Amino acid sequence: MDFQALNNTTNKRSALLIKNVIASFIIKGWSAVIVLLMVPLTLKMLGVYCNGVWLTISSVLIWLDLMDIGLGNGLRNAVANYIAKGEHEKVRQAVSSTYFMLLIIVIPIVLILYSIIWGFDMYAAIGVNKDMVPNLNTILAVAVSFASATFILKSVGNFYMGLQLPAVNNLIVCLGQTLALILTFAAYIIGIRSLLCVVTINTMTPLLIWAACIPYTYKKRYPQYCPGIKYINTRMAYSLCSTGMQFFVLQICGVILFMTTNIIISKLFSPAEVTPYQVAYRYFHLTFVVFSTICMPFWNATTDAFARNDIDWLRKSDRKLNLLMVGAIIALVVMVFLSDFVYRIWVGTDIIISKDLSVCVAVYMLILILSQRYSYILNGLGVLRIQLIFTTIATASFLPLAWYVCKTYESVTGLVWVMCIVNTPGLIANYWKYHSVINKTK
Repeated sequence: MDFQALNNTTNKRSALLIKNVIASFIIKGWSAVIVLLMVPLTLKMLGVYCNGVWLTISSVLIWLDLMDIGLGNGLRNAVANYIAKGEHEKVRQAVSSTYFMLLIIVIPIVLILYSIIWGFDMYAAIGVNKDMVPNLNTILAVAVSFASATFILKSVGNFYMGLQLPAVNNLIVCLGQTLALILTFAAYIIGIRSLLCVVTINTMTPLLIWAACIPYTYKKRYPQYCPGIKYINTRMAYSLCSTGMQFFVLQICGVILFMTTNIIISKLFSPAEVTPYQVAYRYFHLTFVVFSTICMPFWNATTDAFARNDIDWLRKSDRKLNLLMVGAIIALVVMVFLSDFVYRIWVGTDIIISKDLSVCVAVYMLILILSQRYSYILNGLGVLRIQLIFTTIATASFLPLAWYVCKTYESVTGLVWVMCIVNTPGLIANYWKYHSVINKTK
């Protein structure tokens, strides 16, 4: 083994990781500012009820975003693995095969969604008052159209993450958010108070940014990896789908566990009740965003280190992530004590958020952060089965428990505690499997 070459690779990987963490912090910091500004802006434009409808629609769009059957995450792992092994032609095949599969997937999905939107009573489906939102079907059709096109183009972000450049993916997303904020503010200034306008702006702007990035990435920056029809490899497409399906199951379960809350609250209580929950969620979610920003580069850096058998780097990374968890716990405790003050400054006094809701959302975020600390590394190593088992169990138990608690106690806080309970076994399983794999590797 060439220890000098391995040491140089280790130093380059660590330097690249640090650069991406710093850049991602700056980008994510601005993204957090955008979220903080967008919440009161859309509230003023739409009011509590229609804003709750928009938040519910955005939760539904998450489902469409995940219909790539995990191909995006499969691509990022494949790119990192092939580059570590010097197999650059296979990188081009992986990129081409991914776009080919995404195109095959998106066409029937869009047709099915259009038939649902125009063929069923969507007002009853998500509990919306027709008098308050008279053009719901048109709004949903517009959202699906723009989101479907973005569905295909956004895989360039996974390509950058495979190159261990998650900061670039974060920058692309941030540019879309910035453009959405500018256009939303412009609409507010000229007096537009339309839910259709808000939905159009927020789904169209990411598409425009992703579309602009495609030619820059594959024609100018990385022409050696430019996708083409002749590089489509059906065997590789099958391999990407095989790995991707495991990520897909995890993603779908994640959507049910994390994103259907808005729909449940809207359906069983009222769209107006979605807003207080979302304000608390977005406040404490800032800690999760910071943690994810640091953890994200470790995903494919781990893939690279494992492919090169760089065990010492994996061991050092473990210690760094442990210190990061301690910081996250302290941050959440401080945020709970400051929550009432922050809510008043941020959204005013019209929206009442109880301390109980703040506490349980903070606990929920802590569970997600601790679980993610281990799952990101396991994802990079391709160790997914244990996550599949426990996430599937959590998903199967969540909906009936959530329905029972909401009907029995009529409490949004109780719903959040259900999410905490069903996610705890997965956290324990990730902790056990992570240490099992790392110790075995050592």
